[in-house]
Amino acid sequence: METILIVDDEAFIRENTERILGAGGYQVLAAAGGAAALELLADHEVDLVLLDLNLGNEDGLELLKTLKREDPELLVIVITGYGSVESAVAALKLGAYHYMKKPFKADALRVIVKLALQTQTLKREVRNLRRGDLALFETVPMVGASRALREITDQVREVARFPASTVLISGESGTGKELVARAIHHLSERREAPFVAINCASMPEALLESELFGHEKGAFTDARQRKPGLFEEANRGTIFLDEIGEMAIASQAKLLRVLEERAIRRVGGTRSIAIDVRVVAASNRDLQEAIGAGRFREDLFYRLNVFPIRIPPLRDRREDIPLLATFYLERYSRSFSRNFQGISPEALARLTEYRWPGNIRELKNVIERICIMHDGPLLTAAQLPVEIAGSGAAPADGPPDLSLGLAAALDRFERQLIDTALARCDNNVVRAARLLGIPRSTLRYKMARFGR
Repeated sequence: METILIVDDEAFIRENTERILGAGGYQVLAAAGGAAALELLADHEVDLVLLDLNLGNEDGLELLKTLKREDPELLVIVITGYGSVESAVAALKLGAYHYMKKPFKADALRVIVKLALQTQTLKREVRNLRRGDLALFETVPMVGASRALREITDQVREVARFPASTVLISGESGTGKELVARAIHHLSERREAPFVAINCASMPEALLESELFGHEKGAFTDARQRKPGLFEEANRGTIFLDEIGEMAIASQAKLLRVLEERAIRRVGGTRSIAIDVRVVAASNRDLQEAIGAGRFREDLFYRLNVFPIRIPPLRDRREDIPLLATFYLERYSRSFSRNFQGISPEALARLTEYRWPGNIRELKNVIERICIMHDGPLLTAAQLPVEIAGSGAAPADGPPDLSLGLAAALDRFERQLIDTALARCDNNVVRAARLLGIPRSTLRYKMARFGR
């Protein structure tokens, strides 16, 4: 049962508020002034304070400062009887969650209290995750309560104990494959050595080989000096090969040899160099399908797939969305000196209903953009992008909104397609244009048109 403390010098207000909230199942404490309030806070675990700013001879703002100094995480809703915008703004700047004007209706009180306590619960769950899994949380914000996430966390811990085992992480773009790879490295005995990451889809085959294995002086035209490769750089540590499914067949054969011999040979070199490195690979493609199509070597797949970890898309673990949204809202609210204290129920419903084609990366970017453009105390549905704010209006496969008109509906659909393609391709315009089947110049024009 949550405990609420009412601080108000008017007995009628205290009694009426106590009656309303007591009927809602809350434990209610009451104080007429600051001294009594501080005594109650010292003796009880209080979840929320309702604080009148006009406490007779006392200054409610000064009491608010004291409360937040004693417990910065304490949720405080301030109440003002004279509608002073200045005092309400001052209270919000001091860390108040929200403010209400007297007289207030019972239904409004119930709603804002319920919302505030839901926010407090989410914040506590995030803090508990930090405390309970600190070593992992410091490396990767594995925030969530879903069974799938718990299984991934267990897998990360287990494979981290065996520093030579190769890991293959699969999952859609934006699900956090590199973060999981970093967590494996951080929890293993290799943590003091380098973690080196490379995206295999980001460079041509000839350059990729030189980057991975290094080259000798004179190996090719621009090779003016010897250059160690990433495998050497990651020696005694971990190398993360992202988008391994995009690697050319010839490079796959050389990687297979490295995995089998635990040695590399620089481009243009004549001797093998022994390496001690854990290989973690990742792909957002179905590698079994790629094997069938002749685009991926089956023998390399089985070499990489010693310990497979599959990360499900965010839409398949929707119970994690409120915690993730709250986590990123706290992070970016601090970074940008904003005063966000929580997420409105309507906004939280929209966030949970949305399909998140870009997964966690898209969610993080949305929250960051909102914190840049807006301030608190609540993240509201009106601040969400149109494709998310309207996500609850109809099912994804339901009938279109005819009230928009044809031109506006086509624009919305086109923008959603572009946003989805960019999210899946990590904002790589070349890959997104290829995915959409349009020229890169056309995509850039449309991005500029939609303010992307």
